[in-house]
Amino acid sequence: MQVKLNVVVGAVALLLSGAAMSQEVLVVKIGHVGPTSGAIAHLGKDNELGARMAIAELNAKGVMIGGKKAKFELLAEDDAGDPKQGTAAAQKLVDSKVQGVIGHLNSGTSIPASKVYSDAGIPQISPSATNPKFTRNGYKTTFRVVADDVHLGGTLGKYAVKELKGQSIAVIDDRTAYGQGVADEFEKGVKAAGGKIAGREFTNDKATDFTAILTSLKAKKPDVIFFGGMDAVAGPMLRQMKQLGIDAKFVGGDGICSGELPKLSAGTMADSQVYCAEAGGVEAGEGQKIAEAFKAKFKEQYKVDVQIYAPYVYDAVNVMAAAMVKAGSSDPAKYLPVLAKTEGYKGVTGTISFDPKGDIKNGALTMYTYKGGAKSQIAVVR
Repeated sequence: MQVKLNVVVGAVALLLSGAAMSQEVLVVKIGHVGPTSGAIAHLGKDNELGARMAIAELNAKGVMIGGKKAKFELLAEDDAGDPKQGTAAAQKLVDSKVQGVIGHLNSGTSIPASKVYSDAGIPQISPSATNPKFTRNGYKTTFRVVADDVHLGGTLGKYAVKELKGQSIAVIDDRTAYGQGVADEFEKGVKAAGGKIAGREFTNDKATDFTAILTSLKAKKPDVIFFGGMDAVAGPMLRQMKQLGIDAKFVGGDGICSGELPKLSAGTMADSQVYCAEAGGVEAGEGQKIAEAFKAKFKEQYKVDVQIYAPYVYDAVNVMAAAMVKAGSSDPAKYLPVLAKTEGYKGVTGTISFDPKGDIKNGALTMYTYKGGAKSQIAVVR
């Protein structure tokens, strides 16, 4: 009788043990860094919401990693778009033992932070850093899901000459890693297309008064002005161009290509005056439907429109999670080689594959102008 009882007790214990094992939870910490304070906080918050949406959906799906149910946690940090704060935020995430990082938004913060993550062996995927140097330091942990400035700036330079028929093209940059980098590539693109640069000026990413540099450029009678920088500076610059009677086309990269730009310019933008490009995009058809569905879901959930890169953050989180699932581990050392071999991942921003440097293969650009105070897509360029 005692033997039977022992067998029953043993069987129950085994069942309970099996149940406990099946319910074992694997906590996966994903870091996100962006400027959620300061002049471009609207862009940083946009990115963070993209990460939060992806994390929530992964948890709702009950993703399994290595036979354990994964519980994803987002550790969000603010770098205010400042390189020093960026490296401090990176070290804080390393100390918190995150298994991966999505960010940073700016090239100027992403580049120095990438060394911190590399030293710790933690994968980093930026959804928006476009300076070529970001993936040129030889770090095996560094990735991005958007095209770089060589493609972005060069394409805009050719567009200014060929499509906008720019005869007198001026360039302004904000002296950040992003702004100066994209302006340099724009200038190369202009010259490659047979155009000429009439003048080049610079400001900084905190400036609000551009009277001196705009007055200097006005004397050169530019028909196109390119600005390498962010929308928080571009808006006031457009206002002052209007005040000075400069009616040139205004061209910029993804930094100015936001839904906030019309507000920041205080309604001084004329229809089809401003042209910009986002480092990403999907062609019309099924891809466009998926992208629009994401934007609608995002607005329904957060009551705000997508600014620029929330969809790329969303995809970056999911690409990282997919690599963990495939590797059967959230240990950076184990899933990093799988992440590096990402090929053909179907995201809301298109197909994601990484080259040996960590750059996205065949990265697209989306050209926009503004009409009636809203962004209007012109074309997707590869």
